[in-house]
Amino acid sequence: MGQQVLIAEDERNIIESLSFVLSREGYAVDHVMDGGDVLARIHSEKPDALVLDLMLPKRSGFEILKDLRADPELQHLPVLMLTAKGQSHDRKAAEDLGVDAFVTKPFANSDVIAELARILQTSERAHGTG
Repeated sequence: MGQQVLIAEDERNIIESLSFVLSREGYAVDHVMDGGDVLARIHSEKPDALVLDLMLPKRSGFEILKDLRADPELQHLPVLMLTAKGQSHDRKAAEDLGVDAFVTKPFANSDVIAELARILQTSERAHGTG
């Protein structure tokens, strides 16, 4: 199996759709539905990338991203943020926190696949893992 992707999303239909298309592209996919569980899952599973919803129960995508970027062990994890909110201030806030890519719902599967491949490739080049 290919690179491991963790999906942090609370809508089952989006999890199922993303899991299907990403698995078809060769990624190993897992998911978590609760914002409070995301960091523990990342520490235990060590995914190659995170697809992160902005609006999650218990902790927002912004809070999770802020904690990731503050953790020396996790700060370089590529993050693709998904949100139904397309406002420019959300995009700016995510960029200020260090998000690698931002896709607005509803999204085309091809956009998610392309952005995920791009941030993984960029991360591999930057950290000499590819």
